[in-house]
Amino acid sequence: MENFVKFIRQTISIDDSELNIVLSRCRKKSVPKGTLVLKKGQIANQYFFIISGGLRFFYEGVTSENTTWVVFKNEFFTEISSLNPQKPTRFNIIAVEDSELVVIDKKDMDFLYGHVPVWHEFGRKIWEETSVRMIDQILNFQTLTAEERYLEFINTPEILQKIPVKQLASVLGITPNALSRIRKNIK
Repeated sequence: MENFVKFIRQTISIDDSELNIVLSRCRKKSVPKGTLVLKKGQIANQYFFIISGGLRFFYEGVTSENTTWVVFKNEFFTEISSLNPQKPTRFNIIAVEDSELVVIDKKDMDFLYGHVPVWHEFGRKIWEETSVRMIDQILNFQTLTAEERYLEFINTPEILQKIPVKQLASVLGITPNALSRIRKNIK
């Protein structure tokens, strides 16, 4: 939980009594590589912070899996398109390596919003950051070439090291062959 406490304190100013309330609503969970954290059709009811490891969001396309998002150590997330409206998710979320998570159930997050005033600021800052990241990803798809998108990913070596080429190509919106050509041209 030490990493999570550090993450919270870097995000908001919170006193020890409020922090203890937050931590009382959290639990740790170990997720082995290849384990689904959320399966298509389920309704998301949890928020997660990654202590270690990584997770991949994907959906089943007509001919293959399409990876849309990957998250690693020190990231806070949920499947918001399912959690907030409480409707079945379109995604699967799977551990790409053995992972340690902090889990907060939706009912506990709602409790924290109601009983820890600074927790609203935490939520706002997290969702603003997530929104910016999503906007950047959409804009990159519309304005950058595949090679330029790949060069952006080089700045996140964890992604390059921890997900297979096929999944990286999917995140970039290109075929594995196109990614191989790009990598060859860059070297």
